[in-house]
Amino acid sequence: MNTQSAAAADSSVTYEMRDGIAVLRIDNPPVNVISHAVRSGIVDAIDRATADGARGAVLTGAGRCFVAGSDLSEFGKPIAAPELPDVIRSIEAAPFPVVAATHGVALGGGLELALGCDYRIAAPGTMLGLPEVSLGLVPGAGGTQRVPRLVGWSRAIELICAARRIPAARAFEIGLIDAVAEGDLLDDARAFLAGQERPKRRAIRLQPPAEADDDIDAAAEKALRRGKGRPNVAEAIRLVKATAGADAEAALKDERAVFQELRTSDDAVALRYLFFAERRAATVAGLDKALARDVATVGVVGGGTMGQGIALACLAAGLSVTLIERDDDALDRALSAVAGRLDASVSKGRLTRDAADMRRAALTGAVDYETLSGCDLVIEAVFEDMAVKTDVLARLDRVLAPGAALATNTSYLDIDAMSAGLAHRDRVVGLHFFSPADVMTLLEIVRAEATSDAVLATALGFARTLGKQPVVARVAEGFIGNRVFAAYRRRAELLVLDGASPQQVDEAIVGFGFAMGPFAVADMSGLDIAWAMRKRQAPDRDPKARYVTIPDRLCEAGRLGRKAGKGWYDHSGGTPRPDPEVDTIIDAARAAAGVTPADYDAETIRRQLLAAIVNEAACLLEDGIAERPSDVDVALVHGYGFPRWRGGPLYWASRQDRAAIEADLVALAEAVGHGHRAGPVGPVLDRLGAELGVVLGAEQEG
Repeated sequence: MNTQSAAAADSSVTYEMRDGIAVLRIDNPPVNVISHAVRSGIVDAIDRATADGARGAVLTGAGRCFVAGSDLSEFGKPIAAPELPDVIRSIEAAPFPVVAATHGVALGGGLELALGCDYRIAAPGTMLGLPEVSLGLVPGAGGTQRVPRLVGWSRAIELICAARRIPAARAFEIGLIDAVAEGDLLDDARAFLAGQERPKRRAIRLQPPAEADDDIDAAAEKALRRGKGRPNVAEAIRLVKATAGADAEAALKDERAVFQELRTSDDAVALRYLFFAERRAATVAGLDKALARDVATVGVVGGGTMGQGIALACLAAGLSVTLIERDDDALDRALSAVAGRLDASVSKGRLTRDAADMRRAALTGAVDYETLSGCDLVIEAVFEDMAVKTDVLARLDRVLAPGAALATNTSYLDIDAMSAGLAHRDRVVGLHFFSPADVMTLLEIVRAEATSDAVLATALGFARTLGKQPVVARVAEGFIGNRVFAAYRRRAELLVLDGASPQQVDEAIVGFGFAMGPFAVADMSGLDIAWAMRKRQAPDRDPKARYVTIPDRLCEAGRLGRKAGKGWYDHSGGTPRPDPEVDTIIDAARAAAGVTPADYDAETIRRQLLAAIVNEAACLLEDGIAERPSDVDVALVHGYGFPRWRGGPLYWASRQDRAAIEADLVALAEAVGHGHRAGPVGPVLDRLGAELGVVLGAEQEG
């Protein structure tokens, strides 16, 4: 075998010649992002292969993946040449065919780089996708032009606008790649080139498969609706459709110009901030991740809606689950409900029958806590009552193995008090799932005063296994998310007491970008949950503080939300609508409080709700409940519907005029009245400014 290899000590791309086939390996750990050094290295390697008379080349990645994307730290400043389109042009201009051999992930610029090659082969399990739209951008190196030429317009619109990742098998099925490796990836790629004549085949010169206009339009309408009509989604659709034109080069230039304009837009900067904030939220300063213990078997105590959702999330992650209920009848109902939800996923095409059967086989049920003795982690998901949860934890602490972690799914309660009498307090941690637990991405990990580093590291690893977004909190009423949401809901209720209607409040915040308003959310989750919390807090409530009785009166009238057919809205017809009975309750509350209703416009409502969120976030940061301002942003985006493209409440506030924010906070204090706590919003926003410098680098300079 004739082999030549070379690599500079600091090279991000290595070069090797094997029997006339050049092997170009991207080596930029940990995930081979396409930095300037990588781009330059590929161009140099292509030039060298041309000079060496190569008859073909394989472009692959070292380490755990092909390429995870472009280097986002470059996006806030001028991108140095060669840019990625220049690299792709050098590949297309090479006198020999180039095969992209992908493994792990080929995402964003990584997939565009592969699309610029003549052929693509992937290792089994490789995930491919273009996530740029989720970052406020469009693909900027030919993704909108090459994907539809390979898979068709409607599929391209779905893949690009939904930022969808697909496995290699599916990518091969739709024509995005040419082969799935059966053995060693590099050997298969070289054999692919050597097995038969492989001419140059530039994807940009292909014609998209024929497709009905109605199908394309339907895909576009669905993408716009799902993308909340954001400008970059509309641009992505327009660019995909532009492949119907004859001038591919003009379309590529158009795509690049749109990308360059969008990458410094408000949406893109906010989403880039959130991208890095999400990764920081999964870390704890000074915590050794190596302390994490493996979790393969999980126990779930409580087979209600939350317990079922947690079980489904664990089963989806390939874990074995034992579900515990108080008696055989309750256990049968819980297991049947889980099975029913798996069957529903099969009928909707979201899950194969084989996959559903495997998950059912991994689920067992019992009524005896001793059954959980071999579990690595047990999560209690019983009724939100301190006495009940304390008893469950005590029983579990007695039967679990010494190395097992013990978690409570409490939404509000004091975990320190709950675990005070346990022999092994150090293994207790809060795992606050959000309903439905198998769908919602946020997982608040609550670090109690005695939680060991090993258990905290295990909880973070467990979140990664489930594909959840972790945010670490300390013990406090409502932790991070529910504490902020409670302040938001209180301000919404005061707005109604003072003159706004529930639908006005909901419409105002939906207009800001929330999926639902606070009263629609209350109806969906059930008004009795917050009612139980208020009754628990009643003995300690300051009698001088303003208190809105309207939600209590709704609960007393049996209006507990959607499950009862009525709450803040009437749901009896399927579609929520205002109800005169609610208006009567509101009028009575106003009269009892001596309130003369005021008129509110949508902007005032919106800014007051946001002020309540920002103020409470500052308070909990001052109390040390969250480690970083960005952690609060991540929690509110992933768990409470704060619009992603606004970056989170504190990020949003940091981009507003400081005087306007201060005026909103003054109005908030006046409306809340006695007992209002003003948070250190200014210092928190200053702190976030410093954090922005870390997560966004040079684009925040000046």
